[in-house]
Amino acid sequence: MPHLGSSAHLRALAAATLRPEPASATAQAERIAIVSASIGAGHDGAAAELARRLTAHGLTVDRFDLLDLLPARMGPLVRDGYHRMLVRAPWAYQRIYRSTERAGGGGPFARALLRTAEDRMLQTLHPDTGAIVSTYPGASRVLGGLRLRGRLAVPVLTYLTDFSVHPLWVADGVDVHLAAHSVPARQARAAGARDVRVCGPVVDSRFRPGSARERVAARTRFGLPEQAPLALLVAGSWGVGPVRQVALELRDCGAAVPVVVCGRNEALAGQLRADGIEHTYGWVDDMPALMHAADVLVQNAGGLSSLEAFATGLPVASYRCIPGHGLTNAAALEEAGAAVWIRDPARLKAVLCDLIDGPPGLRQREAGLALFATEPDDGPAAETARVHRAGLPPQRAAGRRRPAMRRLAVTTAAACAVWACAVGTGVATEYDRPGVIHAIGHGLDLDDPPSGHAPRPERHHS
Repeated sequence: MPHLGSSAHLRALAAATLRPEPASATAQAERIAIVSASIGAGHDGAAAELARRLTAHGLTVDRFDLLDLLPARMGPLVRDGYHRMLVRAPWAYQRIYRSTERAGGGGPFARALLRTAEDRMLQTLHPDTGAIVSTYPGASRVLGGLRLRGRLAVPVLTYLTDFSVHPLWVADGVDVHLAAHSVPARQARAAGARDVRVCGPVVDSRFRPGSARERVAARTRFGLPEQAPLALLVAGSWGVGPVRQVALELRDCGAAVPVVVCGRNEALAGQLRADGIEHTYGWVDDMPALMHAADVLVQNAGGLSSLEAFATGLPVASYRCIPGHGLTNAAALEEAGAAVWIRDPARLKAVLCDLIDGPPGLRQREAGLALFATEPDDGPAAETARVHRAGLPPQRAAGRRRPAMRRLAVTTAAACAVWACAVGTGVATEYDRPGVIHAIGHGLDLDDPPSGHAPRPERHHS
């Protein structure tokens, strides 16, 4: 079976589906704010592309990082603690993820911390802002709270960057949730979202199917084999998960030559080179070209890289996924028919061969490209512009503002709680004491129903 670069019908499908959203004829620029968080690259990547498309629609866009709005420079502490947990105690992250999923959201410490960002959020927004888009769950919680209490009078939208929807994504007060596919849309509704609209994914426009010539040029540029099948292994901007193990398994199974992108994890890149994994890279600026060179993508988180692969017509396999959202995204992508989830290592070679040169690979490529088969006026940016210009009725106010002293007390308590969690995580990962992390997870998840009330049923993804 010929490669995608020489497949005429796939190029025709791509030409019909990957159409840019047109610029608006609005004479006067209007203003929209996008709030993301610099935790990994997926949330910021979606925010950047949404901003580009909204600008093309004639809107002025302001971008903000939620971590910059947290008090006492706590943003870096939150980001570093999350990173440390994924790298050194992934089992702890899984426990916290599942417990907050059962409880329907974060505990009181997390809520108190996010409340401390509300005033700074209002002070940061331009007075002419007509709508706000969140690409991060915490930002949705802050904005939804402001909207619900009547402190924010403009529409708030959440763009769901993941295929699986953790309850933290669905915040009371958010007016509209934008989903890439019907699977995350259904999960968002099940979590309580009222207005959910399927608008397709958002990826950089450079990600598109490549021609045979671009494929050859990309392989030459990166020093890759001219003819051998290539498996592109990615693990996000942080390079987390059992990447080293998977790279060696890819090499040893013989289905494809591994090409590994380690992101900003230079230590991992050094280990792989020492292992003899020849085609190992750190941060890569031109990922579209590298995807044009590859035959299959192997990933472990189901984030932005998967969507970028779908846009290039590259089949995707989820394998040895990271805990939490990595597992739930793998299940959701498989349910949507967009990616295959390899649960059994013994199946690795057979599945990769099918994706590279068999009918399953062709079906996966077509399914991935079909995610982008929306009309020009139906994409996430166009829907955001439409909501902004139409406006929405104000949400019903819910209670009065806290007195200043009470807000100060909440801020202090939240700072102490996050500091204690960061220190506890460091101690637990240093001394390998599961009890410490269990206590932390319980502290972060005090949303469990009070005694005498039955817990909410757990949602299964597989």
